[in-house]
Formats: sequence, C-alpha cells, structure tokens
Amino acid sequence: MRILPRRRRGTASSTDVERDAIARLVRAPLFELIPLRNALERAEALPDGAAATVTASPSHGIEATVELCEALIVQGHEATPHLAAHMFRDRAHVAELLERCRSARIRSAFVVGGDAKDRGEFHDGLALIRLMEDLDHPFTSIGVPGYPEGHPAIPSDVLTASLRAKQAHADHVTTQMGFDPDAIATWISRMRHEGITLPVHLGLPGAATLRKLTTVGARIGVAGSVRYLRKHRSLLGHVVKRSFGPDALLEALAATLADPTADVRALHLFTFNQVEETVVWQQRLLEELS
Repeated sequence: MRILPRRRRGTASSTDVERDAIARLVRAPLFELIPLRNALERAEALPDGAAATVTASPSHGIEATVELCEALIVQGHEATPHLAAHMFRDRAHVAELLERCRSARIRSAFVVGGDAKDRGEFHDGLALIRLMEDLDHPFTSIGVPGYPEGHPAIPSDVLTASLRAKQAHADHVTTQMGFDPDAIATWISRMRHEGITLPVHLGLPGAATLRKLTTVGARIGVAGSVRYLRKHRSLLGHVVKRSFGPDALLEALAATLADPTADVRALHLFTFNQVEETVVWQQRLLEELS
C-alpha cells in the first residue's frame, strides 16, 4: 500500500493536510460489532476505551443489541446500539428499551428503519426517533444512515427527503458501507448542495476477507460496489491472505476528508467481528502515517 508521502520541511502542503485528516479518523474510529455469541470475546481486542457500535440483528432481536452494549460499557468502552424501527412491537417496547439504555448509561444511538419485517407500528427511523423524543430518551447523540450508492428498495429523492427531515433530530449521518470513492465523495457534495448539514461518519469495511465483503455487499445492496472493488484492484490496499484493509479507499478520499465543507468527523469501521484483524490494520496504518 502506498500511503501519502511524508511531510517535507517548510509550509504544510495539501498532502500534509490530507495525511493529517486520514490519521485523525484512523486514530479514533468506531468499531461496529454484530451481536453474535462470540462478539464479547472478540471485543477483547478493542483498544482501551474504544468506541463501538452494535448492529440490530433480526435473528437475535433488539434485546441482544442492547445486552452487548451493556457488556461493552462494563468493559470500559463507549457503546452505541443500532435501534431498528421494524424490530419494535409498540410504544411500550420502545419505552422498555429506552429505560434499559438509561440504566446502562448508554448515551448514543444509531436509528434505522432496519432490514427486518415490521413487527409493529413503526415503519421507518423517523417515526421511531419522534417517539423516542416523546418518551424523553437518554441519548445525547443520535446518528442516522446515509446511502452514497443508493438503496435497493428506496428511490434517491425519497432518501434525500428523509435525511433532510431527520437532520432536525440527529447530529450525524453514517454512510452505508461502500468501496467506490467517487460515489462517496459525490454523495457528500450533493448532500451539502441539498442543504444536508449533518456531520458525516464515513462507513468503510475494516480488515475482512474478500469473500465476506462480497457476501455482505450483496445482502445490503452494494453488490455493484463490490464489483467496482474487484475491477479496480488498486483499491484493495493492504492484502494478506485475501484480506482487505481500507488504506487505498482512505487515500482516494483524502481530498474530501481534508475539506472542511465535507465535514467528515469520524470513521465507522464495519468489522464483521474481525476485531483483532481490524485493530492490527489500524495500528499499522497509524505507524505508516506517523
């Protein structure tokens, strides 16, 4: 992997600024975990005090998401549950989960519609957020999703309108996992033109096998992006035993990351519970950037 060249003496160049922007994000990413049986064991590889997010799994229920967040907080981490509207039965179910979050001192949430079939009366993330506000939720930070490469079931104009409506209730937007840097940069620019001012958390895969990326990419509707990745082999970055690290994607996005108008505040790493591999990647890249 060729990372941006080292700083030279004299006035800081655009390359210096871009390197610093990448380092800032890589230094303190959010590590996304899936609430599977071995998730807490895998989380032992997290750096001390790391920030983690926990997905909402239709097969395990929203309670499993909050349970893993509770355990991560006991271990000294920040933890953010993904609250999927389709997985809540009713107002009482939402109130019960919010009280559980309050008791565990969970201070942030990521609210989505979710992939699960509707279980109750909440059909999208905005409806859930509004109810959470009515119930006086305990969160000081709420994130919502963004889709640089579109959504397989929702038109682009509807996605934009939804994000515009949500920004009065949220403080950041996390982009769906993708591999096309042009699509990501173009989407951020378009959202700013559309009046979406939410800071961006950039969603990229951590260290994962290409097979895993292909499987997950098809499931979440970015199969085209995976094909783009395979076609543009230079974006594979650090490859060991057919594994992937997002070095080259970060470099391809460096100008956007360094642009204050883009306002990319954080790096959201989809680990697929390959936590140790992702942390090794993180530390290696920080050493190269230092």
